[in-house]
Formats: sequence, structure tokens, C-alpha cells
Amino acid sequence: MSTTTSHTPSESEGRPQAATATGTRPARLIQNESTTEIPVHLLFRDDPGDPDGRDPVRMPPKPAVVGRRQGTGELPRANRPAPGRRPLPWIDPELAERPARVLPGAAGVLAGACGVTGCLAASWWAGVLPPLAAQALRLPEPAGAGLGPAQWAAYAGAGLLGAAGFGGLARGRTGRAWVVGLFGRYRGTVRRTGLLWVNPLLRRRRVDVRLRHWRSEVIPAADPGGTPLRVVVLVVWRVRDTARAVLGLEDHERYLRECVEAALARVPVQPAGGGRGGPAAAGEALTRLVTAETAPAGLEVFSVRPLRVEYAPEVAAAMERRRIAALDARERAGLLSSVVDSVEDTVTRLTRRGLVDLDDYERKALVRDLTVAFCAGRGERVQPGAAASATGMDMLK
Repeated sequence: MSTTTSHTPSESEGRPQAATATGTRPARLIQNESTTEIPVHLLFRDDPGDPDGRDPVRMPPKPAVVGRRQGTGELPRANRPAPGRRPLPWIDPELAERPARVLPGAAGVLAGACGVTGCLAASWWAGVLPPLAAQALRLPEPAGAGLGPAQWAAYAGAGLLGAAGFGGLARGRTGRAWVVGLFGRYRGTVRRTGLLWVNPLLRRRRVDVRLRHWRSEVIPAADPGGTPLRVVVLVVWRVRDTARAVLGLEDHERYLRECVEAALARVPVQPAGGGRGGPAAAGEALTRLVTAETAPAGLEVFSVRPLRVEYAPEVAAAMERRRIAALDARERAGLLSSVVDSVEDTVTRLTRRGLVDLDDYERKALVRDLTVAFCAGRGERVQPGAAASATGMDMLK
């Protein structure tokens, strides 16, 4: 007795032929994966609502195609770490420029004058002031008490006052600043101009805060193809934060030069006329890179521009020959394009106006002769129209 298995059309369409013939479910090709079925009527629905006016069907999201089976030993793919940016130099964040406490110069002059007056008064009190000085100052006869402890104390106080008053006087100039510190501790920056009084115990370090430019020496670099170059750059910069530039670095000018050299080692420079923006594009990239490197150090870089870009001596001759060959090839290509356009225009105009009736052989001969004539005319700097006319007349004859 034979047994036959019947299937509905929907079931037979979704199964392979082997399954319909034997009546058994086929084995999965991928043993580690499980599939999830998606109702077909949900894929072709235009209206989100139900046709009967009921609320739209809300189904929880499930894996669309493949889901991992637990216990199969599969491990998730490790995420690749995102490429991080190059770490910038670290400088103490508390080391930031702040104004120092200073007094007008008149205060120092007044203190110095008071100190000198105190010394004269102590000398008169001790009786050691010369008679001529006493007469010039119109002082009465001294008491003649002599140099005792009180007189020496008066001398010391008046001398310290005079030394502090006159010793703290300083002249602030435009474009200059002082970084002052006491016993190794930063006390502030003086950017004021004119006559000032600064505590004489503070150590002063002068800093140039004007806009400055630096023309470098020849620095080695490379073009996008790795060919060695020699580059001279112009850097426009200034000191923005005097505390970080002076106290955070040993030599901020040397640091700037080394940052420029390091940037040139990382940014390819294209010679003038080489495409891709040339030195201008390289200057923008160098400016961004050097600005980011020097900003934490208190320096402000406005531009880094290549002034002179030339090949290294060992490759200069070969690159010059390559450049001349490229220019020659470009010139020949342009000449050939113009000649072909002229020949095509001449032949088209002759045939359209019905001046000549040419077969394939005659057309090829005319094109050959016109090409030779135009090339010779371009080489001899003659007008191509005259050569075309002469060649066309010859062909017509």
C-alpha cells in the first residue's frame, strides 16, 4: 500500500522540491543559525491601520533574518578601536597668565624721597651732617647726640624705604611684558606701560609679546610620492600666555621651531604647479597642525607658509627632466587635439556645402594631408586657415 502526501499550494511554494517529494522537512544548511519568519502581508501594506478600522498591529521587534543560537561557541566580533588623536603636550592647567600687582611709579618715587629725607634727618640728629649741607637745607644747630642705637635704627629704616622705593621702579614698554615670581612661585604678569613700581624682591623675566615672524632655514620634507624636498617656511606667531610660554617650557622659541619641523615630516608638500593646491594647501595643513601643537604652550600661530619648495640635490636633475617631459607631453596633447578639431571642422564644412563629393579613400587622403598641413603650420607659427585653404584647393584640383 503506497502512501502519498499532499500539501497546500502555500506550503509547497515555501519548500524545496526535495521536501515536497519525500514529505520531510529539509535539513538546515547552517546548523549554527536560526531564522525568523516575517508575515508577508506586513511587507506590502500601505496603510498603517487595519482595514477594519481597528488600531494598527503592533508587533515587538524580532531578528529580521538571522539570530545567534546560545551555546554554539560563537563570540561577538570585537570592535575595532577608533583611531585616537595624537595627544597634545600637557601643561599644568593652574599655570595661566594673570595680572601682577603693581603700583604707579609715583608711589616708588615718593617712597624713595621719603627714605632719603629720613637718612638726612638721622644724620642731622646724630650730628654727623656736614655744616655746608645743614646751611643749604637751613637746618638749626644739631643736637649732637652721636651715633647711638636709635640713630642706627633710623638709618636702617630710612635706607630700606629709599632702596625699596627707588629699586622697585621699572619702565613698561609696549610689546614687552614681565613674568614675575617670588621664591620660585608665579606671581603674575606685568603688561602695563609707563613708569611702574614693582616689588624689588620679585624676579622679573622679560617676554616679547609682539607679533613676530620667523623665517626658517632649509628643512627636509617630502612630496605625496615620497620624493625628498627642501622647504623654507615663514611662521607668523606671538606669545599669547606668558606664564605657560616662559614657565611651562624651557625655550618656547626652540619648541616652536621643532613643532614646525615635526609638522613638515608629517604633511606632504606639493611643489608649485604640481596640482592638489600646491604650497597653499600644504600651508593650511601646516598651520592647523602647528596651531594645535603650540596652543597648550601659550603660543598663538597665525600662519605657516612655505616660501621656497625645491627638490633635494640628489633628485633635482631627475625631477627636472620629468617635469620637462610632462610639459612636452601636455603641449603635444593640446596641439594634437586642436589639429584634430581643425581637420574635422574643415572636412565637415566642405562636405556639408557640397563643394566636394568624396569617397572613403579620398576622405582619408584629405584628412591625412590636412593633418600634415596643420601640424606643419603650427610648428612654423603660420595661420592654420591659410594652410587649410591651400591644401583644400590642391585636393579640389
